Order: sequence, then structure tokens, then C-alpha cells
Amino acid sequence: MAYKIMIDAGHGGRDPGAVFNGRQEKDDALRLALAVGQILEDRGVDVEFTRTTDIYESPTQKAMKANNAGADFFVSIHRNSFPTPNAASGAEVLVYNREGIKSEMAENVVQQLENVGFRNLGVKERPNLAVLRRTQMPAILVEAGFINSDTDNQIFDDNFNAIAMGIADGIMDTLGISGSGVGDTVYAVQTGAFRNPRYAQELLDELLELDYPAFISEGNGYFRVQVGNFGTLQEATEMERRLRRDGYQTVIVTD
Repeated sequence: MAYKIMIDAGHGGRDPGAVFNGRQEKDDALRLALAVGQILEDRGVDVEFTRTTDIYESPTQKAMKANNAGADFFVSIHRNSFPTPNAASGAEVLVYNREGIKSEMAENVVQQLENVGFRNLGVKERPNLAVLRRTQMPAILVEAGFINSDTDNQIFDDNFNAIAMGIADGIMDTLGISGSGVGDTVYAVQTGAFRNPRYAQELLDELLELDYPAFISEGNGYFRVQVGNFGTLQEATEMERRLRRDGYQTVIVTD
């Protein structure tokens, strides 16, 4: 079955959401929503977005947009906040109630976010939220860490690709779509993509000299230098951190 998923970037336009030291929730939410949507599209899921730019629509309007599109699932992306800065941290996923497939999806997503490095705050019921109450399909709201927590912001920035991949994997695991479950997906950390094979070979030699398990993957006219392969997102995330500490630009990819 082909699923249609509506991805919602929380807030937008005149509504910045939570703000901390100049950082705005609406910006983090949009960036993450687009990344999650791209991963899902690459895996064959039909994805629509409530917004792809910095515009404002009310939560009710977003819910109606999903209803009118006939979406099978609704996933809203947010950052959390607490009255006292640096007093709370962690990721959680909100649902209207703890029933059905939405609860399973919420559990899978928050577990993936824990694997990336966030403290697991669990799944919580929020029946008063319009995007969970007015949507006619199973809906979840992801709080990807606290925007007024320095710890969570560092996790968000340092592991952005892994966070997007984790949310997508949590969704895919729930839907039982091939290539998303434990034991199916193979992760690698990509450090470069070149049209000239000589540049790829130079980077490969450099990584091998540092004892990284690197290799070159060819396809679509590119020579991609990757490190891996890993059976879990957590293993790939740990390798990504090591590569970044050594000064490499990285992105986590799947087969």
C-alpha cells in the first residue's frame, strides 16, 4: 500500500514558536520537517507538507489541509520549551490518546530519538492540541528537544541528519515498509560525493590511513566516499560524531 504522509513544520510566519538566544522554533521545525520528508520520499512514501517556506497557518488550518489531502498520517515537527532555560531536556512525542497505530508510531519515533542522544521523555497524551484533535487520520507531534536547553541544541545541531533519519525510521518501522526495520536498513556515513574519481580516491586513502572502514560507492555519475556499514542508526551516529571531531563533513545515508 502506498501511504500519504502530511509533514507539518510547527509555527511559521508571524508565529515564531519558542525563542531562545535568537533561535526560533519555526526555523528548526521547518528545516527538520523538510529533511524528514525528503528521506520518506526517497523511500517511496507520498509526502505533502503543510508549509515549505516561512508562512503562517493556524493549527486548525493545517489539520484541515491534511484532511482535504486525504493523508493517511500526520506528523508535526516542533522544538520544546521550558519556563527556566537549561532546566529541562529531552525528546517526547505527543498524541491525542494512547490508542492505535499513532501510539505505536510515537513510541518508535521517541525511541529513535533516544538512540540519537536525546533523553527519552516518552509519549504523552495532549487531546487539547488542534493538530492532534482535528486531524481525521492518526497524528503525532514530535518535540525534538528543548530549544532553551544548550544540551539539546548541541544534540540537534551536531546530529541533525541522524535525527531526521531517526524520525523517518520510526515512521517507516510502524508502517512495516521494506527497508525501515531493524535488520533491513544498512547505514553509512558519507563524507564526500565527487564526479571526478581521483578526488574520491584521495579522500578514501586519507580515511583508510586513519583506520576508518571507508569505501567508494558509485552511482548516477558520482563517486561517494562512505564509512560503514552499520546495522543500527546508533552505530552510524557514533561514527558520524567521530568523523566530525576529525573535521569531516558528514551525512548519514542508507542503502
